[in-house]
Amino acid sequence: MTDSSRPPIAVFDLDNTLADTAHRQHFLEGRPRNWAAFFSAAPQDPPLPEGVALAVESARRCEVVYLTGRPERCRRDTLDWLAAHGLPEGRVYMRSNADRRPARFTKLEILRRLAQNREVRVLVDDDELVCDDAERAGFTVVRARWAAKSAALEEAQEREGRT
Repeated sequence: MTDSSRPPIAVFDLDNTLADTAHRQHFLEGRPRNWAAFFSAAPQDPPLPEGVALAVESARRCEVVYLTGRPERCRRDTLDWLAAHGLPEGRVYMRSNADRRPARFTKLEILRRLAQNREVRVLVDDDELVCDDAERAGFTVVRARWAAKSAALEEAQEREGRT
């Protein structure tokens, strides 16, 4: 049963939804992929204006929550980035450092857990597979299609469970 006395939740992905990862995607193109460099460059991500505006607008009527495939070891950099770019304060859910499941599994698991107690008004994410699974599970989804797609990043999200 959801708690109707608390505002609904708006859930936002980070990479290629709020943060533009284009400048660091080259770290994923070679073999082996350079995950350390990919995540180390995240603090330099420029914000994506469409996603940031949607998060700010959502905060007027919802509690904003961030749900990312980034590993827990990136928490400090992620929190600093959110604050530096004026994004609403909110809980940040990250995968454990050893979790390599595809994002569509990890994110749907957390969405379902959040929905046990609160209304999840919307999920905003760029990963088409995450969006498809969330919609099938009954969640309202906004597909973040405002960042350039990267085949290397999409493969990493699905096959390597890294972001």
